[in-house]
Amino acid sequence: MTPADLSRTVVRAVRRAVAEGVLRAPVPERAVVERPRPGGRGDYATNVALKLAGPAGMPAREVAEILRSMLDADAAIAGVEITGPGFLNFTLAPDPYDTLVRTVLQEGSTYGHGAVLAGQTVRVGPGPRADAVARLLLAQDATVLRTDEDGSADGPTEGTAVLVARLGHDAAVWSLLLPTAAATDDDLLAQRESNSLFRVRYAHARTRALTRNAADLGFRAAYEEAVDAPGLLGALADHPAVLEAAARRREPERLARHLDTVADRFFRFHDACPVLPVGDEKPSVAHRSRLALAEATGAVLAGGLSLLGISAPEHL
Repeated sequence: MTPADLSRTVVRAVRRAVAEGVLRAPVPERAVVERPRPGGRGDYATNVALKLAGPAGMPAREVAEILRSMLDADAAIAGVEITGPGFLNFTLAPDPYDTLVRTVLQEGSTYGHGAVLAGQTVRVGPGPRADAVARLLLAQDATVLRTDEDGSADGPTEGTAVLVARLGHDAAVWSLLLPTAAATDDDLLAQRESNSLFRVRYAHARTRALTRNAADLGFRAAYEEAVDAPGLLGALADHPAVLEAAARRREPERLARHLDTVADRFFRFHDACPVLPVGDEKPSVAHRSRLALAEATGAVLAGGLSLLGISAPEHL
């Protein structure tokens, strides 16, 4: 829960108290939520009860008690305490994605690798798709034996060579993994949103650009508070299971589709939650946390593309 989320939650509690007739006061447009002052308690505090005490004709602590009863049931709030003349102090429930983001940042492009296939030996033939299968198997600790037998779905070696010559290595591999990704060669080579390969690689490049831009502004990534991006966070959480399934079933196309999903959700997050300060705004906890999520996304995209045998450029 971000400070803005908590402010809206407090305002909803005031509105509910007024609607139920236990508090007679105007509902504020927003509640000021900030870090507790030195000696304070919890993660955040608000003085909204003190602001409402006069209009309500009640002691501030009594107003705070009413609001606390309205807030206790919120799952995102672990506890509400009243301090001083009537401050509400909030302890937030642990962010379920807190460990996830930190794990991705720590493991980098190897996030999601495991040992579920340890002890298994798998024979893999030639070709770009088979190469991707081999890398997925190795990422799950399988032993891979390469053979000259073309048991892959790549088609004749000559055909693959022609495809690489026509499209370049990366686009050729992507087209082999997702044959329906584009109707024509131009679709695979075009730098536009409808090109899924471009979309995935551009998402990665954008995460790297955000890191460079943040450094120019004097701040670095640090996941210090929850970020409101459940779709993107959920996709990152799914990554290990996708890698395992792709390896077990010898289906690298599963990973390609997943990377497209991650990219799509990253752009939605990017558009809804500015990672960099705007105008005269100073870098804040929110910016550092959003940058951490962006960097975690970049690591997943880079690691996934590498397993498929496709480059992840920092500039596009």
